[in-house]
This record gives sequence, structure tokens and C-alpha cells, in this order.
Amino acid sequence: MTDKEENVISEESLNTETKKVTNKRSRDEEMDEVEEDGGNVKKTSFPQITIEDTADEQIRKVTIPFNRIAPLKANWQQIYEPIVTHLKLQIRMNTKTRKVEIKTSKSTKETSSLQKAADFVHAFSLGFDVNDAVAILRLDDLYIDSFDVEDVKILKGDNLSRAIGRVAGKDGKTKFTIENVTKTRIVLADKRIHILGSYSNIRVAKDAICDLIIGSPPGKVYAKLRTVASRISERF
Repeated sequence: MTDKEENVISEESLNTETKKVTNKRSRDEEMDEVEEDGGNVKKTSFPQITIEDTADEQIRKVTIPFNRIAPLKANWQQIYEPIVTHLKLQIRMNTKTRKVEIKTSKSTKETSSLQKAADFVHAFSLGFDVNDAVAILRLDDLYIDSFDVEDVKILKGDNLSRAIGRVAGKDGKTKFTIENVTKTRIVLADKRIHILGSYSNIRVAKDAICDLIIGSPPGKVYAKLRTVASRISERF
């Protein structure tokens, strides 16, 4: 190594060390300013993001199962009307890819509209009625919780069928009772169970369904639901 190369390396090392020292001094000065203000750190406030701020168009694609394509076509007018008129979004159905495509437009105002529309279409694809799923567009605290029967208890063959039958009840009586008491909507799709409602109501409905899957008699579950219903009525 020559003397010139050694001088260049030493100059670079000195520059890096001076940069480190200056950065450390600036940090120490900032800490001193915070201590002088009494330890009160000023919080940065960011303005609310609007659609105009995001120049690119956003899009959501929701896959539709084979068994829900015919109901989607039959209820298409009820699905696209609230999305187009109220949320000011663009929507189309792609039958080749079995996907509903939702896109923002120039007249879209709220940034959350696209996600609400996607959740609405997704709820319909899971098996919920249009009139029930449209509540997602109107209310903010509605969620969908999905789980398998085998997540609660591993069952096979006839035992699995009997567990699903206990949740449904005769002519759907048990399912309707749970829905009316907890103010939720339930879809039984083979081994998969979907619950639509608020967080607290979903928890009550899920507890009742889990009790039925484990093997509790419906009468015992009804009694527990009556006490929960009385508490809910007293609260509101």
C-alpha cells in the first residue's frame, strides 16, 4: 500500500468520525431541549388522508365460490346499488375469474368505503343474506368471525353430522334462537360456521354454539341464553 492510499483512507476515517460526533451532538441538543421543556414531548399531528391525496386508483377483488355465483347474479342489483350510489365506487362482476372487482372513482370521498364494500361482498359470498350483509355498509362495529366445528372438538362421521344438527336444531329453531337473542346472523356451511355481528354479541353466540358442539343439551344452552338476554336488555 502506497503513502497516497494510506492518506486517503485516513481522511475517509476522519470524515466518518466527524459525522458521528456531529450526529451525537445534535441528538444531545434535542434531548436538552426536551428536558428544558419539562420533559413534554410535542406530538406530531397528521392531517386526515382523503381520496384526493392518493392519486392512484385503489382496487379490491373478492373471490366468489361456485355455489354463490347463481345467488350473486340473482341479487346483483341489490348488491351494486348501495356500493355505487352511496359509497360512490365502481363495481363489476368478472365471471371468468369468479371475482367481483371494486374500484375507487373520482367521486369517492371516504377512504374506508372501498374496504366496507369489499367486506359487504365477502359477507354475501360466505352465505349471508343481502339484507343482513348490507348492515356492514351502515354500521362500523360489525365483524365476521369464522371457525370450523373441528376447532372446538375433533369429530368424524356421524358424530360431526350430529354436532352440526345440534347447532341448527329442528327446522333451524336453535340457530334462529341464538340469532334473535344475541342479535347476530349465523351461516352453517358444512363444517364451517360464520357469525356476523358486533364483537360482544359474536362472543355470546360463539359460546352457545361451542356448548352445543361439545354436547350440551339445547335446554341448558337456552337457559344460559335467557340470562344473557336479560343482561343485554338491562344494559340497553
